[in-house]
Amino acid sequence: MTRLATVSCLVVLLLTSLGAQQQGLTDAMVQTAAIEVPRLIDILQLKPGMTIADVGAGFGAWTVGFGKWVGPSGRVYATDIGDKQLTFLKQTTAEAGLKNVTVLAGAERSTNLPANCCDAILIRDAYHHLTQPNDVLRGVAAALKPGGRLAVIDFPPRPNSEVPAGVPANRIGHGVPMAVVTSEVTMAGLTQVQAEPKWSEKSQPNDLFLLVFRKPN
Repeated sequence: MTRLATVSCLVVLLLTSLGAQQQGLTDAMVQTAAIEVPRLIDILQLKPGMTIADVGAGFGAWTVGFGKWVGPSGRVYATDIGDKQLTFLKQTTAEAGLKNVTVLAGAERSTNLPANCCDAILIRDAYHHLTQPNDVLRGVAAALKPGGRLAVIDFPPRPNSEVPAGVPANRIGHGVPMAVVTSEVTMAGLTQVQAEPKWSEKSQPNDLFLLVFRKPN
């Protein structure tokens, strides 16, 4: 069994145990993270000892997976703006025995990540919530090291849905068009290198998509 497969199995067992103790983590989150983290490690070219940020980390399922992979010599920054999520992130990573995770409180206009801190950044199921995406993306670009990668996983606008309060109207509904993400991220100075319109396992019109960007050297 490869190291990546071993880490994935350990993460499933660990998160399943934690999920039974914490209402924030659901079985669906645990199983989805177990599927996605190995794929993202490959796409983001993440190696042990590197640093990744999980922006909008929620309850920590992906954070734990990345923390196990990068190992003690690596680092994971887990950011969120919700007090409940920040509390769960600290509890989840502590109970997982991860000493390489730094939990940061984000803000409407900033992730509060240090400059040039990250080899990779993930924004999963959070981009469509951004009320000030241009400000946040400038911070994301500044936080990436030269050659670093950003992965955005989100979903297209739901049919007949309303744009959430405070979110730019070009989202069209609850969600965000792929073209809008590409436009905004490239305006921040990153170059798109990969697009998967059907990132998730299902084949429904509103499935999650994946966009990957790279910061120039």
